[in-house]
Amino acid sequence: MVPAAMTDESATTDEAATTDEPGTGDHVTRPLLEIRGLSVSYRTRGGPVAAVRGVDLDVWPGQVTAVVGESGSGKSTTAHAITRLLPGNGGIDAGTVRFGRHDLATLSEPELRTVRGRRIGLVPQDPTVSLNPVKRVGEQVAEVLRIHGLATRRSAPAEAIAVLDRAGLTDAAVRARQYPHELSGGMRQRVLIAIAIAAQPELIIADEPTSALDVTVQRVILDRLQRLTEESGTAILLVTHDLGVAADRAKSLVVMSQGKVVEAGPTRDILADPRHEYTRHLLASAPSLTTARHRTAAPAPKADTTPLVDVRNLVKEFRLPRTGEGPRTLRAVDDVSFTLHRGRTLALVGESGSGKSTTARLVLRLTDASAGHVLFDGTDITTARGARARELRRRAQLVYQNPYASLDPRFSVGEVITEPLRAFKVGDRASRLARARELLDRVALPAAMLERRPAELSGGQRQRVAIARALALSPDLVVCDEPVSALDVSVQAQVLDLLTELQADTGVAYLFVSHDLAVVRHIAHQVAVMRAGRVVETGPPEELFTRPRHEYTRALLAAIPGGRVLSPAAEITTS
Repeated sequence: MVPAAMTDESATTDEAATTDEPGTGDHVTRPLLEIRGLSVSYRTRGGPVAAVRGVDLDVWPGQVTAVVGESGSGKSTTAHAITRLLPGNGGIDAGTVRFGRHDLATLSEPELRTVRGRRIGLVPQDPTVSLNPVKRVGEQVAEVLRIHGLATRRSAPAEAIAVLDRAGLTDAAVRARQYPHELSGGMRQRVLIAIAIAAQPELIIADEPTSALDVTVQRVILDRLQRLTEESGTAILLVTHDLGVAADRAKSLVVMSQGKVVEAGPTRDILADPRHEYTRHLLASAPSLTTARHRTAAPAPKADTTPLVDVRNLVKEFRLPRTGEGPRTLRAVDDVSFTLHRGRTLALVGESGSGKSTTARLVLRLTDASAGHVLFDGTDITTARGARARELRRRAQLVYQNPYASLDPRFSVGEVITEPLRAFKVGDRASRLARARELLDRVALPAAMLERRPAELSGGQRQRVAIARALALSPDLVVCDEPVSALDVSVQAQVLDLLTELQADTGVAYLFVSHDLAVVRHIAHQVAVMRAGRVVETGPPEELFTRPRHEYTRALLAAIPGGRVLSPAAEITTS
């Protein structure tokens, strides 16, 4: 059955002439997407919570519009409300969302299905929960093409590989045959981008599309999305906490705080002369947009004779799917060696798939090495089992990259944080709860969060809970695997300051895995740059940033977002 709204022949000709329908006409006379007075709330046990209040927003064909703000500001809720993909307890209370001649806020579900995917593509924030874990990624891209009649069952697999290749996934034919869990976080995010662009939609809503990507791949992906706007007039609504990305890519900027738009206009004008105090606060917190505000790592103590972590000639190989050429293996970590002393921070930096996260997992004994040795406090733990492995678990903790998948959805926040204390029988219930309150305060969350479930928190809030959990046992080593990639810039600054403060107070060591070189510069005592499983350059951060020796290091530095507007932003942060 064709919806009545789609068969109004008397309106079709006039609308095409005035470009009321997206993608038609020679002169653009109105926005592709026009939001007026949008209000959204969530039903909770404590009553309704207003998440978006009276938002006005325009997205024009062929342009990138960025929505920025802190975690919980309402930017992602606004993006999801456009296609009515809100959680079950969320709903639109007021306002209109006009896309062509349709008000998406009032369309029926069958009508919405003709818009979602085909005319509006969505790149979700989290690839782990957005991809089907039991389907190969090529099948998931091909499914979009088949559903929208853009490919047959026979042609869809080959076309899906081509789409994956356009999204920047290397060796796309091999990756198409893999399952999501076999890919890195950055690779999974590129699969989501491939799904979003497969039908060549008129509008792409990108909700933190590069938060899991290293800077070089981030640039490739954003370049690709930008080419879509230039070649086909595709519009992009970019939701991001990375002001560097917004500054580089967006023509228009919308700043949100506490569910409201506090400032909007041309990006360059806002960055050069922000009118609202909140906008100035965001700019002052963005590490990639300022050279004036430098956060410094904790003073490095005098190195002990015995390092806390001593990695020697580490190797890790993985099997790849069999091809016509026979069995294949991938050497993800190739002869890696380094040392880390108490009270110091070693940053592992590199592109997605460079082997940095796998190296961190080998140090924690979360996977077995193919060759080489890992010594922890002088003891070889490369093959540790039983009690020795359990002791390591207490002294070495991990902050995962993905806060959506790392928190048990059945637990309250209080139970999540105190779980390590219960597992190791530390303290009683009252002391554990007091420790949880203390840790929440240190990661800038209110004590009222203790009773909430992870599903009630934003991505940034979940990551702060994960950091609090990792600190519960006061470990000697914390492996931070992209610990601030999901956080907005102001909370990112708070967390980095917190990690530095804790290191100065306790002497904890950090193995800090990141693709964000601007963050690494502010927290690391030593940086190891990894590429294709090997360490290609090491040194203090200031030396690597000012005098990089390896061509790959120079390429990483050149890809840091925000460079196009660095001077105006730097001037702002000094005022």
